[in-house]
Amino acid sequence: MKRRDFVTSTAGAAAGTLGFTLKARANSPNDTIRVAVVGFRGQGNGHIRNYMRMPNVEVAALCDVDESVMAKGVAEVEKSGKKPKTYVDFRKLLDDKSIDAVSIATPNHWHSLMGIWACQAGKDVYLEKPCSHTYWEGQQLVAAARKYDRIVQHGTNSRSSAALREAMQLLREGVIGDIYMARGLCFKWRDTIGKKPDGPAPAGVDYDLWLGPAPKRPFNENRFHYNWHWNWDYGNGDLGNQGIHEMDICRWGLGVTLPTKVSSMGGHFMFEDDQQTPNTQIASFEFNQGGRKSMIVFEVRHWITNHEAGIGEGKDSNTIGNIFYGSKGYMAIDGYTSYKVFLGRKQEPGPSRTQGGSTWVNFIEAMRSRKRADLHAEIEEGHLSSALVHLANISYRTGRTLNFDPAKQEITGDADASRWMKREYRAPFVVPEKV
Repeated sequence: MKRRDFVTSTAGAAAGTLGFTLKARANSPNDTIRVAVVGFRGQGNGHIRNYMRMPNVEVAALCDVDESVMAKGVAEVEKSGKKPKTYVDFRKLLDDKSIDAVSIATPNHWHSLMGIWACQAGKDVYLEKPCSHTYWEGQQLVAAARKYDRIVQHGTNSRSSAALREAMQLLREGVIGDIYMARGLCFKWRDTIGKKPDGPAPAGVDYDLWLGPAPKRPFNENRFHYNWHWNWDYGNGDLGNQGIHEMDICRWGLGVTLPTKVSSMGGHFMFEDDQQTPNTQIASFEFNQGGRKSMIVFEVRHWITNHEAGIGEGKDSNTIGNIFYGSKGYMAIDGYTSYKVFLGRKQEPGPSRTQGGSTWVNFIEAMRSRKRADLHAEIEEGHLSSALVHLANISYRTGRTLNFDPAKQEITGDADASRWMKREYRAPFVVPEKV
């Protein structure tokens, strides 16, 4: 791939057996693709706005369990002059044959199941990060995407950044020599969530559908909008919230898949509140790919900290990015759209660039071409990066270093840790054993 070729062209894509309303779309790039956005109180709003900016793409339906959120979403879509269909139950949305793709931004505990159901219904899928709540269900999701031959994009947006795609190519070309370590930095201010009592769900919220696969519990504001991230039943902590982006970049830059050893420790410091997940965490991963060893060191900090390698300076108090270390220098990646290279012992400035991109645009392009290889963040890549999050959290929760077999995709010699690779599901919201 040449560095200037950051966006894949879809001109002249051949038609295939696509099913549903997409049967002619690969040969008709001017035809309208109809997308349903699922869950849009937070990140899903970005999904709506991105699709609305694209020609020949229509936000044809919305799905959310909260009436107040739904009303705001409908008002946003109506700015385009069209009124979307509305659904509360995702399963009923999937029965709508006029919908070509679903774009999912629900809490993590719903991600894989919705993605699998959508593949089974013949829909293409844009799925927010992390693509899974546990390791096993991510494997099931990839299997479903393959079996039903669906276009499934993972919401790690940096994969479409022109600057970062160039940065990855430079790393492959040896700009900093032999890379031996990548660091992921997730230093993001997170104040206490306090303590909240259980109580009735708000009017207009279908709380049973919101819970879905998760265990039945009373409603609590600290387990609901956004704060669900800090509860193990629904989220994966900041490692799987903000950190999954940087984890994906670490793995991408190193050119690795799965580790041989994982160790993580940390805790929930400073605050006495309802948060279950750590707000401070360090995870180390050892890789041995093709006989070549390398490692990832990942760190989550929640409060006062320094910037590193210029990342975050002059912006705000957060330090979100990556550092790659090689035999000839290092590369600092700031967020999702910028990189700088420093060479030699004197750290002389090397190549740099700032430019973004859109995974949503790339998703629509791949839907039209029907080529999985056109996706910048194809779901198997999403699964591999999410898997690192899950393994780190298993190590943290068990308090032990994990030995892992990448070929068999299993933890070795630790039956207790292995049980965390999967979870129990609340019927009928069950990830199937056979997709």
